[in-house]
Amino acid sequence: MKNRSLAITLSPWLYTLALFAIWEASVWIFSIPVFFLPPPSTIAVAIYDYWPAIYRNSLITLWATLVGFGLAVGFGLLLGLVIGWSRSIYAGLYPLMIGFNAIPKVAVVPILVLWFGIGFVPAVLTAFLISFFPIVVNVATGLATIEPELEDVLKALGASKLDIMRKVGIPRTLPYFFGSLKVAITLAFVGTVISESVASNNGIGNLMLQAQAQFQVPLIFAGLIALAVEGIVMYWLMAVLEKRMTGWAQRSGFAQN
Repeated sequence: MKNRSLAITLSPWLYTLALFAIWEASVWIFSIPVFFLPPPSTIAVAIYDYWPAIYRNSLITLWATLVGFGLAVGFGLLLGLVIGWSRSIYAGLYPLMIGFNAIPKVAVVPILVLWFGIGFVPAVLTAFLISFFPIVVNVATGLATIEPELEDVLKALGASKLDIMRKVGIPRTLPYFFGSLKVAITLAFVGTVISESVASNNGIGNLMLQAQAQFQVPLIFAGLIALAVEGIVMYWLMAVLEKRMTGWAQRSGFAQN
């Protein structure tokens, strides 16, 4: 059992090392030009050479992402509860939510620039706009899964709509809510980078755009690696939070597998 647990713990690192090894070998075996696909060793050199800029811009991107994600959690949870409160509200607002989510967020960035100028605010708002929809949908879905028969029984026992929401609806929604955070945080990074690439002088998105203009392909991939690391760390934190807050709702067999 201990060996199996150790293998599961080490498997992400082993698979990552295997990926980089295959990547490195493929570039050299097939003589792929650096300007087309740089090997991991060249990307590592770029990270070392440009580390101050990568570190500074990574923090800017992370901060904008976290602020936008925090707004998405607050507004998404509130709106999800409102939509899930009533079937008529659900039927009325859900199509509008789908239509809004279908709009490419890169098309919204120029409007945000007109309203707020370039910089930090458009990045935060883009991260918010792209990440709050999964939270709303999952919270509303969790409330919508309450069986009508259960509601009828609770009402017959004297429970009000608010009582059903507090004692049945919200607890049932928690697994959906915390599960949606893992999706939302990764989407928040996408929104931040989109905005930084269009309307910012800072951040990983802007750094990659400048590297593209100077044809520094290894630096572009270095920026991608930085984003991947930040995304993995934040996803892991959301997964830990989900396990701690909704461990009662997780199947024990899944944890063993």
